[in-house]
Amino acid sequence: MIEQDNLTAKQQDYAIFLPAISSFYASYVGRQRTTPYVEQSRMPPAMPDMESMNWLNPQQGLFPYRWSLYSAGHANLDLNKPDPKEDMVRNRDPNTIMLADSGGFQIAKGVWPGRWADFTDKKAEAQREKVLKWQMGIATYGMTMDIPTWTFRDPEASKLCGIFSYEDAVNATRYNNEYWMANRYGETKILNVLQGGNHAEADHWYDLMKDYCDPTKHKNHFNGWGMGGQNMCDVHLVLKRLVHLIHDGLLEKGCHDWMHFLGTSKLEWAVLLTDIQRAVRKHANPNFTISFDCASPFLATANGQLYHSIYTDNRSKWSYQMAPTADDKKYALDNRSFRDAVLADDIHKSFEDSPISQRLRIRDVCVYKPGDVNKIGKEGRTSWDSFSYALMMGHNVWMHIEAVQRANRMYDQGICPDMMVHPIDPVYDARRVIDRVFAARDRSKSLAIIDEHSKIWERIVGTRGFTGKRVWSATPMFNSLFDFDQPQIEEVDLDPAKLEALEDSV
Repeated sequence: MIEQDNLTAKQQDYAIFLPAISSFYASYVGRQRTTPYVEQSRMPPAMPDMESMNWLNPQQGLFPYRWSLYSAGHANLDLNKPDPKEDMVRNRDPNTIMLADSGGFQIAKGVWPGRWADFTDKKAEAQREKVLKWQMGIATYGMTMDIPTWTFRDPEASKLCGIFSYEDAVNATRYNNEYWMANRYGETKILNVLQGGNHAEADHWYDLMKDYCDPTKHKNHFNGWGMGGQNMCDVHLVLKRLVHLIHDGLLEKGCHDWMHFLGTSKLEWAVLLTDIQRAVRKHANPNFTISFDCASPFLATANGQLYHSIYTDNRSKWSYQMAPTADDKKYALDNRSFRDAVLADDIHKSFEDSPISQRLRIRDVCVYKPGDVNKIGKEGRTSWDSFSYALMMGHNVWMHIEAVQRANRMYDQGICPDMMVHPIDPVYDARRVIDRVFAARDRSKSLAIIDEHSKIWERIVGTRGFTGKRVWSATPMFNSLFDFDQPQIEEVDLDPAKLEALEDSV
């Protein structure tokens, strides 16, 4: 038996972080189950097999964790044909929980061809059918196929998917919702995704879409909520929405128990969402669960960035830090542990081991010697092969889950991030006010408490870098998802040298 760090057991009553699994990582776990995709000689000696990197395997995984997200935009949607690359998701332990995103981002970016505001478009019709069947086949929860409202603000995106206005996005989403409601089957529960680029749009969207969760109006109603757009990054709006949900009878025990926040990565939000979950459980729905996801561990690795430290000091900015890590062919015969090497050679000033990295030698990551050629017969500039990426992704996933759980543990001990405490009067910290909001049990009183403390909500910056009721017009902007030791890198601006290592992979 391997020594495990059981992250499922450590979760307690915190809001749940869902790693947004990359298809690249899933393929390494899945393929190894059927064919020796990675030769045993390439596996680090201290790691028994590829399943040790699979957190959804409670028996063999180095850090068992039962929750994840997988996007239809990355998946093979045809469940009629076996696909080893999908095995980590399709044939996972039955006690794990998988949230299946519907691929609205792929629609907005034109990856899935179709005129989505034209309800006779055959390509869009075929894609709807494939996504819904895939969700019903693999997911515990699935999200409705929403059209993000930022789509029509991006001229290129509008042209690619045929969404040219807010009305187009709304109407296309309503059509998709009707399709989901009419054609869903099986045990998969469906989350009603709320969009809107500002408060006015978000309120209007909610008014139009809320009936899909109403059991008095639909026998086949949806089972919870997905928070997108301004809803996922603005505390003022989140609290207001929850108050309305409760008093509209749309957050009922056993009926609407789950709410997911899309693309949420800040550690301050990890504890904020725990506060909200606990307050709603205490005063409204004891089964209420909040989850949130991001792809940061995978995107960071694709940029050559490795998580190395977690910072949760009292009254400070909380973060997980990352930086470029070891990539040098001189390490190909170096038997030092990965941690010892990166610290001794001053690659990282500090480095926190994961259950994966503590089993690695530096040579397990920097595998190519000078003169070595990769699987496609080229000598590249990088010392990494594609499996190096998988190892580093696994490390980053553990670090992100650990950061979220550690932040919650520290918060419960009275250690707070700066943005969660009032700068002048500590009596009005976010946790106490959030509890007051839901303890009021009266719609107007709860909304008045939210408005009264708007200064607190404005301090709690969301992923997009803005929050608060005063934000009535929000345009997409680049905002750091994490703290870098080096200059920030756009997620799509991948290092050309690193890409060489991925050319022979999926």
